[in-house]
Amino acid sequence: MERRTTTETPYSAAQMFELVADVEKYPEFLPWCVALRILNRNLEEDGGALVAEMIVAYKVFREKFKSEVLLDRTGKRIDVYYLDGPFERLHNNWRFVDKPEGGSIVEFHIEFEFRSFILQTTAKAVFEKAFLKMSDAFIRRAEDVYGPASGI
Repeated sequence: MERRTTTETPYSAAQMFELVADVEKYPEFLPWCVALRILNRNLEEDGGALVAEMIVAYKVFREKFKSEVLLDRTGKRIDVYYLDGPFERLHNNWRFVDKPEGGSIVEFHIEFEFRSFILQTTAKAVFEKAFLKMSDAFIRRAEDVYGPASGI
């Protein structure tokens, strides 16, 4: 499955980058993310890499997977590469672009395929709804962290 989205936000590209890069906070606000731990951290001022293990749960399904998260603060880009877990493949990336009139555009792309036919079938059935819930969760998180913004 694959999905691309572009969202306008009233927050700067740098603010949105920092919010998405703070993966350790995901269990606090991201639907179905019940736990996350950093296994390896190699960060510098302009970016770096993390290896994170996330546990997601939806109804009777509970899965753990490991990913490498590459942070490019200068280029305002985050790439996530699948390392281990229930997927056949998983890759997503984020790009953050400031708008001249203020605020930013957040571009998100995800593609994945589960190894399990049952998980893949379940994911197809709820993917669009889940995707919208996750997108909304990041915007709500930005409001919580940076305060309400006036219009986009």
